[in-house]
Amino acid sequence: MANSNSVDQYRTTFVSYLEGKTKGKEPKNLYEPINYILGLGGKRLRPVLTLMTTDLFGGNPSDALDAALAIEVFHNFSLVHDDIMDDAPLRRGKTTVHEKWDVNTGILSGDAMLINSYQFLESYPSDVFKKLTALFSKTAIEVCEGQQYDVDFESRDDVTIPEYLKMIEYKTAVLVATAMKMGAIVAKASEDDTEAIYEFGKNLGIAFQLQDDYLDAFGDPKTFGKQVGGDIIENKKTFLYLKSLELAGQGKKEGLLHLYSIKPEDPEAKVTTVKSIFKESGAVEEAKTEISTYTQKAFDALSAINMPEQNKLMLKQFGENLMGRTV
Repeated sequence: MANSNSVDQYRTTFVSYLEGKTKGKEPKNLYEPINYILGLGGKRLRPVLTLMTTDLFGGNPSDALDAALAIEVFHNFSLVHDDIMDDAPLRRGKTTVHEKWDVNTGILSGDAMLINSYQFLESYPSDVFKKLTALFSKTAIEVCEGQQYDVDFESRDDVTIPEYLKMIEYKTAVLVATAMKMGAIVAKASEDDTEAIYEFGKNLGIAFQLQDDYLDAFGDPKTFGKQVGGDIIENKKTFLYLKSLELAGQGKKEGLLHLYSIKPEDPEAKVTTVKSIFKESGAVEEAKTEISTYTQKAFDALSAINMPEQNKLMLKQFGENLMGRTV
């Protein structure tokens, strides 16, 4: 049975396993950037969820280490390539791979990480391997689709909120859901239970991303780790932006559309003005409501799962802690 301080335990176990698997490979210029991005830490949210889910379904978390590694390496691969596409200078408060090395290194090291992530699944027996790989591939292509929607939205001015929610589901939430479902598959949970835990992870992932969008505008730069206002500077059409267009008066709406059509030399004034429109339009309150709705949907999915009540409680607490990030 997992206990309440086990999130740190899972993380510690995972990180030492990760370090053992990634050290000292050649050629250096391929593997150093990989070790760099994997070493930047972050919350290790997805691999922790894989180990935790295996444990809570009565499996052995150490059996889930390779699946957790596949998820974490895939996730970091997608960040390396996303950062190139976004021309992002920082990731988790540190220099991004393509800035520290160069774009070609970021492309090739990212490719290697994608391939490595599949190799980690080869340690499983063939029936489990087949289930894990099929799920992993479905998710990997959805992440690409989500990224493409995200890119498409930059040049469209008719993005709807349902489309936006689908984009974050594919780009972010399915990987959280898959991390948990893979843990359930390793633990040999029933089909219904693996599906329900996927729903839990997916809805929690959507809530988490909506909260991330909110924190991008209104978070504390000291704790957020990314550039606050980055989405506004990049003219990203987040939930706050789309909701503001829906709710704001004509003048404010036109002002917002104009601000999102320019990239000023000094973006500070733009960020300040946009944030005030987000607040005044009521979009901030709507975003908070939406975050609670998806968090609740995640908790509702737990009720269908066949596991001891105290194990469900751990998942609920995990969700509550995750959503209780400083805002």
